[in-house]
Amino acid sequence: MKFRVNRDVLADAVAWAARALPSRPAVPVLSGLLLEGGGDDLVLSAFDYEVSARASIEADVAEPGRVLIPGRILAEITRSLPAMPVEFVTDGSEVVLTCGSAEFGLLTMPVEDFPALPAVPPEVGAVGGGVFASAVGQVAPASSRDETLPMLTGVRVDIAGETVTMAATDRYRIAAREFAWRPERPDVTAAAVVPAKVLVEIAKSLRGGEVTVGLGDGVAGFESVGRSTTVRLLDEQFIDYRSRLTDDWPIRADVRVAPFIEAIKRVALVAERNTAIRLTFGQGQVLIQAGGGDLGRGTEVLQAELSGGDVQIAFQSQFLLDGLAGVETELVRLNMHSSSRPALITEVPGDAAPAFRYLVMSLRLS
Repeated sequence: MKFRVNRDVLADAVAWAARALPSRPAVPVLSGLLLEGGGDDLVLSAFDYEVSARASIEADVAEPGRVLIPGRILAEITRSLPAMPVEFVTDGSEVVLTCGSAEFGLLTMPVEDFPALPAVPPEVGAVGGGVFASAVGQVAPASSRDETLPMLTGVRVDIAGETVTMAATDRYRIAAREFAWRPERPDVTAAAVVPAKVLVEIAKSLRGGEVTVGLGDGVAGFESVGRSTTVRLLDEQFIDYRSRLTDDWPIRADVRVAPFIEAIKRVALVAERNTAIRLTFGQGQVLIQAGGGDLGRGTEVLQAELSGGDVQIAFQSQFLLDGLAGVETELVRLNMHSSSRPALITEVPGDAAPAFRYLVMSLRLS
Protein backbone atom coordinates (compact mmCIF):
# COMPACT_ATOMS: atom_id res chain seq x y z
CA MET A 1 0.00 0.00 0.00
CA LYS A 2 1.29 3.45 -0.90
CA PHE A 3 -0.42 6.84 -0.89
CA ARG A 4 0.23 10.55 -0.52
CA VAL A 5 -2.16 12.94 1.21
CA ASN A 6 -2.49 16.51 2.46
CA ARG A 7 -1.28 16.77 6.07
CA ASP A 8 -4.16 18.92 7.40
CA VAL A 9 -6.83 16.79 5.74
CA LEU A 10 -5.24 13.61 7.10
CA ALA A 11 -4.81 14.93 10.64
CA ASP A 12 -8.44 16.09 10.76
CA ALA A 13 -9.78 12.76 9.51
CA VAL A 14 -7.57 10.71 11.85
CA ALA A 15 -8.58 12.82 14.86
CA TRP A 16 -12.26 12.44 13.97
CA ALA A 17 -12.13 8.67 13.47
CA ALA A 18 -10.00 8.20 16.60
CA ARG A 19 -12.89 9.54 18.72
CA ALA A 20 -14.55 6.15 18.29
CA LEU A 21 -11.54 4.19 19.60
CA PRO A 22 -12.37 2.44 22.89
CA SER A 23 -10.35 3.42 25.95
CA ARG A 24 -10.27 -0.23 27.02
CA PRO A 25 -10.56 -2.37 23.89
CA ALA A 26 -12.03 -5.85 24.30
CA VAL A 27 -9.39 -7.15 21.88
CA PRO A 28 -6.15 -5.41 20.80
CA VAL A 29 -7.15 -4.89 17.14
CA LEU A 30 -10.00 -2.59 18.23
CA SER A 31 -7.38 -0.01 19.23
CA GLY A 32 -6.37 0.28 15.60
CA LEU A 33 -7.47 2.53 12.75
CA LEU A 34 -8.12 0.73 9.47
CA LEU A 35 -6.76 2.58 6.42
CA GLU A 36 -8.08 1.50 3.02
CA GLY A 37 -6.76 3.12 -0.14
CA GLY A 38 -8.08 2.78 -3.68
CA GLY A 39 -8.61 5.08 -6.64
CA ASP A 40 -8.52 8.67 -5.38
CA ASP A 41 -9.87 7.91 -1.90
CA LEU A 42 -8.51 6.95 1.48
CA VAL A 43 -11.04 5.61 4.03
CA LEU A 44 -10.20 5.58 7.74
CA SER A 45 -12.34 3.41 10.03
CA ALA A 46 -12.68 2.63 13.74
CA PHE A 47 -15.04 0.15 15.45
CA ASP A 48 -15.60 -1.18 18.98
CA TYR A 49 -18.68 -3.36 18.30
CA GLU A 50 -20.95 -0.57 19.63
CA VAL A 51 -19.87 2.51 17.65
CA SER A 52 -18.23 2.72 14.23
CA ALA A 53 -16.72 5.73 12.48
CA ARG A 54 -15.67 6.14 8.84
CA ALA A 55 -14.01 9.14 7.20
CA SER A 56 -13.33 9.34 3.47
CA ILE A 57 -10.73 11.80 2.14
CA GLU A 58 -9.00 12.49 -1.17
CA ALA A 59 -5.55 10.94 -1.58
CA ASP A 60 -3.10 10.10 -4.32
CA VAL A 61 -3.12 6.30 -4.05
CA ALA A 62 -0.22 4.75 -5.97
CA GLU A 63 -0.70 1.22 -4.59
CA PRO A 64 -4.14 0.28 -3.20
CA GLY A 65 -4.45 -1.84 -0.08
CA ARG A 66 -5.51 -2.12 3.56
CA VAL A 67 -3.51 -1.64 6.73
CA LEU A 68 -4.33 -1.50 10.45
CA ILE A 69 -2.32 0.98 12.55
CA PRO A 70 -2.49 1.77 16.31
CA GLY A 71 -4.99 4.63 16.28
CA ARG A 72 -4.05 6.86 19.18
CA ILE A 73 -0.36 7.11 18.30
CA LEU A 74 -1.28 7.80 14.68
CA ALA A 75 -3.50 10.66 15.86
CA GLU A 76 -0.66 12.10 17.97
CA ILE A 77 1.81 11.85 15.11
CA THR A 78 -0.40 13.36 12.40
CA ARG A 79 -1.33 16.27 14.68
CA SER A 80 2.36 17.14 15.21
CA LEU A 81 3.61 16.81 11.61
CA PRO A 82 4.88 19.85 9.68
CA ALA A 83 2.59 21.44 7.08
CA MET A 84 3.80 19.29 4.19
CA PRO A 85 2.37 16.35 2.21
CA VAL A 86 2.39 13.01 4.03
CA GLU A 87 3.38 9.74 2.40
CA PHE A 88 2.56 6.24 3.67
CA VAL A 89 4.32 3.11 2.40
CA THR A 90 3.91 -0.41 3.77
CA ASP A 91 7.20 -2.25 4.26
CA GLY A 92 6.74 -5.75 5.60
CA SER A 93 5.28 -5.56 9.11
CA GLU A 94 5.49 -1.78 9.40
CA VAL A 95 4.15 1.35 7.75
CA VAL A 96 6.69 4.05 7.00
CA LEU A 97 5.21 7.54 7.37
CA THR A 98 7.20 10.39 5.85
CA CYS A 99 6.50 14.13 6.07
CA GLY A 100 9.31 16.48 5.09
CA SER A 101 12.35 15.39 7.06
CA ALA A 102 10.25 13.53 9.67
CA GLU A 103 9.93 9.77 9.35
CA PHE A 104 8.09 7.22 11.50
CA GLY A 105 7.94 3.45 11.23
CA LEU A 106 4.74 2.08 12.82
CA LEU A 107 4.19 -1.62 13.41
CA THR A 108 1.00 -2.82 11.79
CA MET A 109 -1.70 -4.96 13.40
CA PRO A 110 -3.31 -8.06 11.82
CA VAL A 111 -5.85 -6.52 9.47
CA GLU A 112 -7.62 -9.86 8.95
CA ASP A 113 -8.64 -9.84 12.64
CA PHE A 114 -10.38 -6.47 12.40
CA PRO A 115 -14.19 -6.95 12.50
CA ALA A 116 -16.38 -5.97 9.56
CA LEU A 117 -18.05 -2.62 10.16
CA PRO A 118 -21.87 -2.50 10.12
CA ALA A 119 -23.53 -0.97 7.09
CA VAL A 120 -25.16 2.44 7.52
CA PRO A 121 -28.92 1.75 7.90
CA PRO A 122 -31.48 3.11 5.41
CA GLU A 123 -32.01 6.89 5.45
CA VAL A 124 -35.13 8.20 7.18
CA GLY A 125 -34.40 11.92 6.88
CA ALA A 126 -31.92 14.77 7.03
CA VAL A 127 -31.40 18.01 8.97
CA GLY A 128 -28.89 20.86 9.02
CA GLY A 129 -25.83 20.10 11.13
CA GLY A 130 -26.25 23.26 13.18
CA VAL A 131 -29.86 22.46 14.11
CA PHE A 132 -28.90 18.88 14.94
CA ALA A 133 -25.99 19.95 17.16
CA SER A 134 -28.11 22.60 18.90
CA ALA A 135 -30.89 20.12 19.70
CA VAL A 136 -28.49 17.53 21.08
CA GLY A 137 -26.74 20.18 23.17
CA GLN A 138 -30.04 21.27 24.69
CA VAL A 139 -31.33 17.85 25.75
CA ALA A 140 -28.25 15.69 26.42
CA PRO A 141 -27.31 17.37 29.76
CA ALA A 142 -30.55 15.98 31.23
CA SER A 143 -29.60 12.37 30.47
CA SER A 144 -28.59 10.11 33.36
CA ARG A 145 -25.05 8.89 34.12
CA ASP A 146 -26.43 5.90 36.05
CA GLU A 147 -25.58 2.82 33.98
CA THR A 148 -27.94 0.66 36.07
CA LEU A 149 -30.83 2.25 34.13
CA PRO A 150 -29.53 2.19 30.54
CA MET A 151 -32.62 3.76 28.95
CA LEU A 152 -32.08 6.94 30.97
CA THR A 153 -28.51 7.27 29.67
CA GLY A 154 -29.88 7.84 26.17
CA VAL A 155 -31.65 10.49 24.15
CA ARG A 156 -35.08 9.48 22.89
CA VAL A 157 -35.65 10.44 19.24
CA ASP A 158 -39.27 10.50 18.04
CA ILE A 159 -39.86 11.01 14.33
CA ALA A 160 -43.28 11.94 12.93
CA GLY A 161 -43.21 13.12 9.34
CA GLU A 162 -41.50 16.51 9.13
CA THR A 163 -41.04 16.84 12.91
CA VAL A 164 -38.40 15.34 15.17
CA THR A 165 -38.49 15.49 18.97
CA MET A 166 -35.46 14.70 21.12
CA ALA A 167 -35.87 14.12 24.86
CA ALA A 168 -33.74 13.06 27.82
CA THR A 169 -34.27 12.61 31.57
CA ASP A 170 -32.45 11.52 34.69
CA ARG A 171 -35.66 11.44 36.79
CA TYR A 172 -34.93 14.88 38.30
CA ARG A 173 -35.42 16.86 35.09
CA ILE A 174 -36.70 16.36 31.56
CA ALA A 175 -35.39 18.22 28.51
CA ALA A 176 -37.14 18.12 25.13
CA ARG A 177 -36.45 19.87 21.83
CA GLU A 178 -38.62 19.79 18.70
CA PHE A 179 -37.36 20.72 15.24
CA ALA A 180 -38.32 20.41 11.60
CA TRP A 181 -36.37 18.28 9.17
CA ARG A 182 -36.57 16.80 5.68
CA PRO A 183 -37.99 13.25 5.92
CA GLU A 184 -37.26 10.62 3.31
CA ARG A 185 -41.02 9.92 3.22
CA PRO A 186 -43.69 12.41 4.37
CA ASP A 187 -45.47 9.75 6.46
CA VAL A 188 -42.38 8.32 8.16
CA THR A 189 -42.68 7.47 11.87
CA ALA A 190 -39.93 6.00 14.03
CA ALA A 191 -38.57 6.01 17.55
CA ALA A 192 -35.13 5.22 18.93
CA VAL A 193 -33.04 5.74 22.06
CA VAL A 194 -29.44 6.71 21.21
CA PRO A 195 -26.69 6.65 23.88
CA ALA A 196 -26.31 10.29 24.92
CA LYS A 197 -22.51 10.30 25.18
CA VAL A 198 -22.17 8.99 21.64
CA LEU A 199 -24.80 11.39 20.27
CA VAL A 200 -22.96 14.37 21.80
CA GLU A 201 -19.72 13.36 20.06
CA ILE A 202 -21.54 12.83 16.78
CA ALA A 203 -23.23 16.23 17.01
CA LYS A 204 -19.93 17.99 17.72
CA SER A 205 -18.20 16.40 14.77
CA LEU A 206 -20.99 16.69 12.17
CA ARG A 207 -21.89 20.37 12.57
CA GLY A 208 -20.99 21.23 8.99
CA GLY A 209 -23.38 20.58 6.13
CA GLU A 210 -26.45 18.38 6.33
CA VAL A 211 -26.72 15.36 8.63
CA THR A 212 -28.44 12.30 7.18
CA VAL A 213 -30.05 9.97 9.73
CA GLY A 214 -30.66 6.26 9.16
CA LEU A 215 -32.42 3.69 11.36
CA GLY A 216 -32.73 -0.10 11.16
CA ASP A 217 -31.97 -3.41 12.91
CA GLY A 218 -31.16 -1.83 16.27
CA VAL A 219 -28.62 0.56 14.76
CA ALA A 220 -28.68 4.29 14.00
CA GLY A 221 -26.49 5.87 11.36
CA PHE A 222 -25.40 9.49 10.89
CA GLU A 223 -23.65 10.79 7.75
CA SER A 224 -22.30 14.18 6.71
CA VAL A 225 -19.62 15.50 4.33
CA GLY A 226 -17.77 12.22 3.78
CA ARG A 227 -18.07 11.00 7.36
CA SER A 228 -20.40 8.40 8.83
CA THR A 229 -21.04 6.93 12.26
CA THR A 230 -23.16 4.00 13.36
CA VAL A 231 -24.20 3.28 16.94
CA ARG A 232 -26.07 0.42 18.55
CA LEU A 233 -29.38 1.63 20.00
CA LEU A 234 -30.64 1.22 23.56
CA ASP A 235 -33.98 -0.34 24.46
CA GLU A 236 -36.85 1.76 23.06
CA GLN A 237 -38.63 1.79 26.43
CA PHE A 238 -38.84 5.36 27.73
CA ILE A 239 -41.02 7.48 30.00
CA ASP A 240 -44.08 9.34 28.69
CA TYR A 241 -42.25 12.66 28.71
CA ARG A 242 -44.83 14.61 26.71
CA SER A 243 -47.57 14.29 29.35
CA ARG A 244 -45.20 15.74 31.96
CA LEU A 245 -44.43 18.80 29.84
CA THR A 246 -48.00 19.92 29.23
CA ASP A 247 -49.89 21.67 32.00
CA ASP A 248 -51.63 24.91 32.94
CA TRP A 249 -49.17 27.10 34.78
CA PRO A 250 -50.76 29.81 36.99
CA ILE A 251 -47.45 31.62 37.57
CA ARG A 252 -45.09 32.78 34.82
CA ALA A 253 -41.92 34.83 35.12
CA ASP A 254 -39.89 36.19 32.18
CA VAL A 255 -36.22 37.05 32.77
CA ARG A 256 -33.36 37.96 30.44
CA VAL A 257 -31.33 34.79 30.03
CA ALA A 258 -27.71 35.99 29.95
CA PRO A 259 -27.86 38.20 33.10
CA PHE A 260 -29.85 35.45 34.87
CA ILE A 261 -27.18 32.82 34.19
CA GLU A 262 -24.35 35.12 35.26
CA ALA A 263 -26.14 36.12 38.47
CA ILE A 264 -26.81 32.49 39.43
CA LYS A 265 -23.15 31.59 38.83
CA ARG A 266 -21.98 34.50 41.01
CA VAL A 267 -24.36 33.80 43.85
CA ALA A 268 -23.59 30.07 43.75
CA LEU A 269 -19.93 30.77 44.58
CA VAL A 270 -20.83 30.84 48.28
CA ALA A 271 -23.15 27.84 48.10
CA GLU A 272 -21.94 24.50 49.32
CA ARG A 273 -22.12 21.60 46.90
CA ASN A 274 -25.67 20.49 46.02
CA THR A 275 -27.26 23.22 48.11
CA ALA A 276 -30.20 25.18 46.74
CA ILE A 277 -30.39 28.36 44.72
CA ARG A 278 -33.47 30.22 46.00
CA LEU A 279 -35.49 32.41 43.66
CA THR A 280 -38.05 34.84 45.06
CA PHE A 281 -40.29 36.32 42.38
CA GLY A 282 -42.19 39.52 43.14
CA GLN A 283 -43.67 42.21 40.97
CA GLY A 284 -40.95 43.45 38.64
CA GLN A 285 -38.02 41.49 40.07
CA VAL A 286 -36.44 38.20 41.08
CA LEU A 287 -34.23 37.89 44.17
CA ILE A 288 -31.52 35.22 43.75
CA GLN A 289 -30.08 33.84 47.01
CA ALA A 290 -27.62 31.14 48.03
CA GLY A 291 -25.39 30.18 50.95
CA GLY A 292 -25.93 30.96 54.57
CA GLY A 293 -23.64 28.16 55.77
CA ASP A 294 -19.93 28.10 56.61
CA LEU A 295 -18.91 29.93 53.42
CA GLY A 296 -21.26 32.89 53.73
CA ARG A 297 -24.15 34.05 51.59
CA GLY A 298 -24.84 35.82 48.31
CA THR A 299 -27.80 37.71 46.85
CA GLU A 300 -28.56 39.52 43.61
CA VAL A 301 -31.68 41.17 42.18
CA LEU A 302 -32.71 41.20 38.52
CA GLN A 303 -35.67 42.60 36.65
CA ALA A 304 -38.43 40.08 35.93
CA GLU A 305 -41.89 40.29 34.43
CA LEU A 306 -44.26 38.29 36.63
CA SER A 307 -47.74 37.00 35.84
CA GLY A 308 -49.60 35.38 38.72
CA GLY A 309 -48.87 35.53 42.43
CA ASP A 310 -45.52 36.02 44.14
CA VAL A 311 -43.59 32.81 44.71
CA GLN A 312 -40.37 31.55 46.24
CA ILE A 313 -38.84 28.40 44.76
CA ALA A 314 -35.49 26.60 45.02
CA PHE A 315 -33.44 24.47 42.61
CA GLN A 316 -30.20 22.55 42.47
CA SER A 317 -27.93 25.14 40.83
CA GLN A 318 -26.41 23.01 38.07
CA PHE A 319 -29.79 21.58 37.07
CA LEU A 320 -31.13 25.13 36.77
CA LEU A 321 -28.11 26.32 34.78
CA ASP A 322 -28.33 23.36 32.38
CA GLY A 323 -31.89 24.34 31.57
CA LEU A 324 -31.11 28.00 31.11
CA ALA A 325 -28.11 27.16 28.89
CA GLY A 326 -30.48 25.46 26.44
CA VAL A 327 -32.53 28.63 25.90
CA GLU A 328 -31.72 30.32 22.58
CA THR A 329 -33.97 33.37 22.92
CA GLU A 330 -33.21 36.60 24.78
CA LEU A 331 -35.85 35.89 27.41
CA VAL A 332 -36.53 32.73 29.40
CA ARG A 333 -39.90 31.89 30.92
CA LEU A 334 -40.23 30.00 34.21
CA ASN A 335 -43.66 28.40 34.44
CA MET A 336 -44.59 27.52 38.03
CA HIS A 337 -47.37 26.21 40.26
CA SER A 338 -45.85 26.61 43.73
CA SER A 339 -42.61 26.22 45.65
CA SER A 340 -43.12 22.46 46.07
CA ARG A 341 -43.81 21.45 42.46
CA PRO A 342 -41.56 21.23 39.38
CA ALA A 343 -41.08 24.25 37.14
CA LEU A 344 -41.01 24.32 33.35
CA ILE A 345 -38.33 26.40 31.63
CA THR A 346 -39.20 27.50 28.08
CA GLU A 347 -38.06 30.02 25.52
CA VAL A 348 -40.19 33.12 24.90
CA PRO A 349 -40.82 33.04 21.14
CA GLY A 350 -43.97 35.16 21.03
CA ASP A 351 -47.10 33.37 19.88
CA ALA A 352 -45.37 30.18 18.67
CA ALA A 353 -45.19 27.08 20.84
CA PRO A 354 -41.74 26.78 22.46
CA ALA A 355 -39.41 24.37 20.66
CA PHE A 356 -37.34 23.76 23.82
CA ARG A 357 -38.86 22.68 27.13
CA TYR A 358 -37.05 21.77 30.35
CA LEU A 359 -38.90 20.49 33.42
CA VAL A 360 -36.87 20.59 36.63
CA MET A 361 -37.71 19.41 40.14
CA SER A 362 -37.81 22.04 42.85
CA LEU A 363 -36.11 21.56 46.23
CA ARG A 364 -37.67 21.87 49.64
CA LEU A 365 -37.22 25.34 51.09
CA SER A 366 -35.46 25.40 54.44
